[in-house]
Amino acid sequence: MPLNYSKWDALEVSDDSDIEGHPNVDHKSLVRWKQRQIHEDREARKHKIATLKADIQSNPIIQERLREVRNSVKEKGVAFFSAIVERLEKQPSPERPPAPLEGTYDGMLLSLLRRTADDVKELGIASGDPRLDEELIKSLDEHLERMPEFMEKAKKELEYEEAEQKKKITSEDIRPGFSSTVGSSYIPSKPEPAPLPGALGTSTTHKKKATTTTVEYEVLNPKSVASSSTAPPPDLNEDDEIQEDEADIVPEVTPVIAEFSKLPLGGFQASWDFIRAHRDVVVPGASDALLVAGYRAEREGKHEYAKRCVHQSLLLQYGEKLGRDGISVFFGKMIDADPRAVMVFMKDVDDTYNHIVTRVKVNKEEEEAFSKGTEQIQLVPENPGAEISFNVPDGPPPENIKLEGPGTEGMEIEEVRKALQMQWEVFESFEEDMKAALKSQKLDSVNKVLGSMKIEDAERVVELLQISGMLSFSENGIRDQTGELADDVD
Repeated sequence: MPLNYSKWDALEVSDDSDIEGHPNVDHKSLVRWKQRQIHEDREARKHKIATLKADIQSNPIIQERLREVRNSVKEKGVAFFSAIVERLEKQPSPERPPAPLEGTYDGMLLSLLRRTADDVKELGIASGDPRLDEELIKSLDEHLERMPEFMEKAKKELEYEEAEQKKKITSEDIRPGFSSTVGSSYIPSKPEPAPLPGALGTSTTHKKKATTTTVEYEVLNPKSVASSSTAPPPDLNEDDEIQEDEADIVPEVTPVIAEFSKLPLGGFQASWDFIRAHRDVVVPGASDALLVAGYRAEREGKHEYAKRCVHQSLLLQYGEKLGRDGISVFFGKMIDADPRAVMVFMKDVDDTYNHIVTRVKVNKEEEEAFSKGTEQIQLVPENPGAEISFNVPDGPPPENIKLEGPGTEGMEIEEVRKALQMQWEVFESFEEDMKAALKSQKLDSVNKVLGSMKIEDAERVVELLQISGMLSFSENGIRDQTGELADDVD
């Protein structure tokens, strides 16, 4: 069977020796510059083609809107012209033209109307001039007449650019296999885009081998230290594994998903076109990231954008729930404007957004209450029969210490001295009102002082009470008897 090589006629094959330059310039650099220029030219042509297609697609919409304005100005006069300009400036519609065009349709229309007003001003016609209505209509007619010319020019330019693009075969045009009228060639599918960090159902944890050394701590109040947040960690064997918990990672929107979130409510066709052009929108974690972005936007007062984020998030969720090809099935119903499907979906959008509004309000109220000090740190015994007492030192430890009584066997006097000295230093670091409350041995007095402090300061005081052994939840254990021990010194 003869092979057809004609499709390779447009393949641009070049040897490095074809590139000539100055003898003092490195030849490899010239080759790299030439390659970069080729790629930049291709990307510029692709962007220009996309822009021309977007212009051709959006121009009829602008033309129709401009014609409506022209007819209304002819019927209602210059007052309508001023009103429509003010409306476009203060309350523009979010409807956007196809990418890569920027701005909105209302922004484009406003630009044309401002240009019309400038044309009339250049004629020396001011407000109140009887010729104003006539000249405005005349200027609008001129813009409407130029639009078909612009369309024709854009179409010819698009044909030329597409023809130039097809003259050379690029890597995007190459397909594996031989040309044949029988059979087909295998085209490997593109790899699935990676899920967002923090997406549910994805493994984002890493395991590390930890080699630890066992350290034994000898303490005076074991129960108090065990309840402290700074208690030493449990011993680990050499083969134990430490798994980093990344469950608190919140999925964040990527630049592509951020653009997707700006599409208008109910713009199902625009969203579907965007998804088909950007494969990395439909990835695990994208819908969650959009909900997070919506929550943050609502907190910042960006209500319209917050609802868009909810809308786009639910678009992805609905498609995911319908199975493997669910996204295309779902958008098919939405674009066909199935009344029941659209009604159910938009109600879900409203309910979800209202839930976010409620959560933002509740969270702000909680934060406001927290900032005003409504929350307090209080010491409360876990069991009704338990009692909280305070081992308050009378002063620094004496020079000579004598240990007596059960539970003191095996204790070293120097270690006891260090513990008592640390307990005294902690006590001395407290404010006077806390010292007085501790000396009173009254739980209500201590809680009153704690309640008057900031949350973080009160937490720090309780932590120091636990570490030093001054806070006791039972009558067992070693109590500071510095004053009594001084009487028993040899």
